[in-house]
Amino acid sequence: MYLYNSLSHKKELFTPNHPDVLKMYTCGPTVYHYAHIGNLRSYIMEDVLEKSLRYMGYNVKRVMNITDVGHLASDADTGEDKMLKGAKREHKSVMEIAKYYTDAFFTDCKKLNIKIPEIVEPATNCIPEFIHMVETLLDKGYAYLAGGNVYFDTSKLEKYYVFNDHNEEDLEVGVREGVEEDENKRNKNDFVLWFTKSKFEDQALKWDSPWGVGYPGWHIECSGISIKHLGEDMDIHCGGIDNAFPHHTNEIAQSEAYLGHKWCNYWFHVHHLNTSDGKMSKSKGEFLTVSLLEEKGYDPLVYRLFCLQSHYRRNLVFTWENLDNAAVTYQKLIAKIALLEDKGEVDADVLAALKQRFEAALNADLNTSLAVTAVYDVLKAKTNDVTKLAALKDFDTVLGLNLLEAAKKYRDAQPKEEYGSDPEIDALVAARAEAKKAKNWAEADRIRDELKAQGIEIIDTPQGAKWKRI
Repeated sequence: MYLYNSLSHKKELFTPNHPDVLKMYTCGPTVYHYAHIGNLRSYIMEDVLEKSLRYMGYNVKRVMNITDVGHLASDADTGEDKMLKGAKREHKSVMEIAKYYTDAFFTDCKKLNIKIPEIVEPATNCIPEFIHMVETLLDKGYAYLAGGNVYFDTSKLEKYYVFNDHNEEDLEVGVREGVEEDENKRNKNDFVLWFTKSKFEDQALKWDSPWGVGYPGWHIECSGISIKHLGEDMDIHCGGIDNAFPHHTNEIAQSEAYLGHKWCNYWFHVHHLNTSDGKMSKSKGEFLTVSLLEEKGYDPLVYRLFCLQSHYRRNLVFTWENLDNAAVTYQKLIAKIALLEDKGEVDADVLAALKQRFEAALNADLNTSLAVTAVYDVLKAKTNDVTKLAALKDFDTVLGLNLLEAAKKYRDAQPKEEYGSDPEIDALVAARAEAKKAKNWAEADRIRDELKAQGIEIIDTPQGAKWKRI
């Protein structure tokens, strides 16, 4: 499989560190509000990546954090904690907010057929691990104390901007949105590893530490949780493209300083979901949720298909018209699959050829658009229905569109009296079919007229002729 690696800026042949396990980490949600569908696009594409790797035979061990403390409103480690902001908004405790929105996130994942990673760890469970990492970074000279906080010293690194180079003025105060001056920092790029009571006195969650009562910085969470569960190396780290800087940049800095060697080989970044006004964002107060899509009558899997029709490294533009088009596509696809009959024997050679096309799409940097096209190739293939159904079932282990289940529901929803069954009429319909096959058009027309006189209409389908009473 070839994957685009954000770290090298090129597609690379994926090779795991260990033959027996593939280690994968996902940046989880900050559970202070509902996830919007832009957030969920990342989780959909990461879900497809994990399922693709499993499809290819890898033993995937995947970990995800839940940020329930320490994520401040600004990337520059300034502003109010997002969890505290949510608690104030709803007049609840921080932990009540965390529990409610964690449950809401997992509910949305279930509706979108997103597999929950085997290991999900809230940040509040790992305070000792974070403190140990900070202590080690201080001992190794990569961190310093200032103004009551512990900072990572980026000047000790050979290279800090590992994903993209930035101009000096990019991070100047007042130039880049959200950047405020922190006089405690030795260098403008330094970031907080641990906050103490000297800052944000109203912080709800605090713990004892060697530097005073306080709480961890946002960036230390993913490093601590991933190392706790995956060890000292990792194959793939996933997240939205907006996490590349500064969050993932800071993760690499502190993790490799702590470990003393390279930490993660492949970085998988999903690009933005945009509206006509730009990137969907909670900070603007205007964002769409899965529940809102349902209220408007959309199956959440329509949104999943909408995402799969585009490549994960392209910004995707959301409009209601685009979602309507995806809904029509999904409905037509399910209606076609509903016509397939599960009879006969699977043609192993044809199935292997169909699977080869599907795998080729996944291997080409997770080209989900081509993978969806492979579904249509199955429907057009010159083979029997049972082979098509076998291929569709196989593909859906990755695509997660509930193709066969949705097709069954579609069939069950059709009026039961639409197609008739009567031995005498069935015999006439079969005789007409034989006459057409023999190109005896006069006989075929005679039978058709005879049936019509009895109030019978013949319907030609891809599976053969059926009939119903007019």
